[in-house]
Amino acid sequence: MPLPNWRSLLFVPATAERFVAKAHTRGADVVILDLEDSIPPAEKVAARAALAGAAAVVGQGSHGSGAEVAVRINRPLELAVPDIAAAVMPAVTALMLPKVMGPEHVRLLSEVVAAREAALGIPVGRTRFIGIVETPQALPHLAAIAAADPRMAALGVGSEDLSTELEAVPGADMLYHFGMMVVAATRGAGILPMGSVGAFADFRDLEGYRASLRRSRKLGFACTACIHPAHVPIINEEYGVPPEEADRARRLIAAFETALARGEGAVAFEGAMIDLPVVERARRLLARAR
Repeated sequence: MPLPNWRSLLFVPATAERFVAKAHTRGADVVILDLEDSIPPAEKVAARAALAGAAAVVGQGSHGSGAEVAVRINRPLELAVPDIAAAVMPAVTALMLPKVMGPEHVRLLSEVVAAREAALGIPVGRTRFIGIVETPQALPHLAAIAAADPRMAALGVGSEDLSTELEAVPGADMLYHFGMMVVAATRGAGILPMGSVGAFADFRDLEGYRASLRRSRKLGFACTACIHPAHVPIINEEYGVPPEEADRARRLIAAFETALARGEGAVAFEGAMIDLPVVERARRLLARAR
């Protein structure tokens, strides 16, 4: 299954009708209907019941300007299994798995999802996984988690929960090391590194947010999730491909291919020498632009 070309993922509580109604207009590539942290324990059943209607609203226009639909399930198995039963449906593209423990955890949930897909006549394997590592015990297993199952599409660390477990303050210093572990693990597995290096408790600091995303994109991150609609356009701009960069990549590739056709070993492009790794980066950038 081709890797999704996600940039922005916007959280919306599954029961928040006012937010659900506008979610598909916010410009996010994915809207995550949340069954976990934003839903109190007494409302879990009601949130599952609301999923089908919410997914229909959020997914409208999903083949045009709307958003793909994901669902964040709960970690405890007694909640995760009924969450999966309610969330797996044709309108839902992916499930976000919080507090992933290791590759066996991913494969266990994949088995549950496969049974639900088969029961509904959905092609087995269609529902993708977005994994979130939030405990220090799982950090050594990032690479194994990223490669655990063909459903895996993206992986990141949960900065707030992980910071709590480490008794640390979330921020660029704390997140940099673990963020780069995520980038290495996911790129090695051929999936998307999700997240950024920074702490953004103050959603009003949009320039600080943009600066952190710009740095994170240069470090290799591909997509990130947010809880405020004001962050979506900034994510799309910083994690997307500006037209001028796409144009330069096309020119670079054309110059390289022309030189190769002439049998030239060294290729000059706009004042610099280019080689295969540079050309490969340009090709990947164009793939993201599409």
